[in-house]
Amino acid sequence: MSTYTTTWKSPSNIALVKYWGKKTNEVQIPSNASISFTLRNCATITTLEFEEMDGLAIKVRLEGDEEPSFEPKIEQFLHRIANIFPFVLHGKYLIDTSNSFPHSSGIASSASGMSALALCICDIAVEKGLLTQDKFKETASELARLGSGSASRSIYGPMGVWGDHPDFIGSSDSFAIPYSDVNAVFKDYCDTILLVHKGQKTVSSSIGHGLIDDNPYSPARFAQAQENMTKLKSILKSGNIDGFINLVESEALTLHSLMMSSNPYFILMKPNTLKIIEAIWAKREEDGARAKWCFTLDAGANVHFLYPQADKAAAQAFIEEELAQYCENRAYIHDEVGMGAERV
Repeated sequence: MSTYTTTWKSPSNIALVKYWGKKTNEVQIPSNASISFTLRNCATITTLEFEEMDGLAIKVRLEGDEEPSFEPKIEQFLHRIANIFPFVLHGKYLIDTSNSFPHSSGIASSASGMSALALCICDIAVEKGLLTQDKFKETASELARLGSGSASRSIYGPMGVWGDHPDFIGSSDSFAIPYSDVNAVFKDYCDTILLVHKGQKTVSSSIGHGLIDDNPYSPARFAQAQENMTKLKSILKSGNIDGFINLVESEALTLHSLMMSSNPYFILMKPNTLKIIEAIWAKREEDGARAKWCFTLDAGANVHFLYPQADKAAAQAFIEEELAQYCENRAYIHDEVGMGAERV
């Protein structure tokens, strides 16, 4: 019997073209392709101690405290990946994990957490001679996808593409691929997460994904997303920030319109979410061509405020002077595009 220990740091990400909906009778297969900015500062660090044994035992510590509520999801994840690495069902797991961002802050900790765990398991697979380095990140992305769809994209930076799409060579429903054919302006783009609501969402993303199946607008949405992937590819390469703003904001609002047109319908935005959006629009109207700032939304109330690195000082002053008043306890997190996961 052997014992293995490994540590990975993996970031969260924010989708620009959104993934919302999974193919029926499939495990974590998206209904459309998606593309995201990989974040730099909002990340999970996970240390995995794995001891081979008969049977399966899991213990999780979050920020140093035991967190048994995480164990069922991790056990489900291990059963999902057992067809790739059967050894995962024969061991004792001690998973010590911590986030660089506040728990329940609305940042996608499932993306950073599941990708970090997947990378740790791939390290063990390499040591056991079951995985080669040339397939390491692709396999880690596939494992991460089976835990959380968006986690597949967190492996890579500055951007990740997940889902089969004819305009993105090598793209797959099974794993994400890195994407870097972008203008310099987008390689260090800034994202300040405005924490409108830090509590638990009223409807989880998993439930929300399931409701899209019966949404009358879903076929048009999936086609729209595929078209927006093509449009965004050209925008990213040319550095067309005006085109970027229009597409990214439209995608964010489309995501939430799908929630509001589901059955049962639901709303995850809060009144202050709309106040922030309106303030950003008013600033753009006031400053005209000088304001290259926009927003996107995840499946929650918080707002991702996006702006070029060159505008960092002015944008952050605007946050403090205008936008922070709409955040819970004036809380926000400054972040920017990063280069993906790293071994610690």
